[in-house]
Amino acid sequence: MGKFIQEFKEFAMRGNVIDMAVGVIIGGAFGKIVTSLVNDVIMPAISIFTGDVNFTNLSEVLDEAGAVAQEAVNLKYGMFIQNIVDFLIIAMCIFVAIRMLSKLKKKEEPAPEAPAPAPEPTAEEKLLTEIRDLLKDKK
Repeated sequence: MGKFIQEFKEFAMRGNVIDMAVGVIIGGAFGKIVTSLVNDVIMPAISIFTGDVNFTNLSEVLDEAGAVAQEAVNLKYGMFIQNIVDFLIIAMCIFVAIRMLSKLKKKEEPAPEAPAPAPEPTAEEKLLTEIRDLLKDKK
């Protein structure tokens, strides 16, 4: 049991796992902000152009409730539209954030150094080159 706990501790303390956990937490909070932006700012503005239609309430009744006390079957396509708008806004925000980070990273990276000149051939290599050239001339 001690080995299992030790392996788990090593796994959990890796930088990537901690970074991922922080990203998930920040992503959850960011999702709430975007949902509020969509629900409270963007969708009301869109509803002005669509005649005060609230997308989340749009649905189509597929099956009416019968004599039995059962609920009608609704196809809630308005919620689907709402979720698509949420996704597009989140995707755009993430794209912009990554684009800005990559620009900052490019500015921080130092210019690549010029490649080092080829090392001087050793005395043995020079001698072998001379022998090769002499043999070529003999032919």
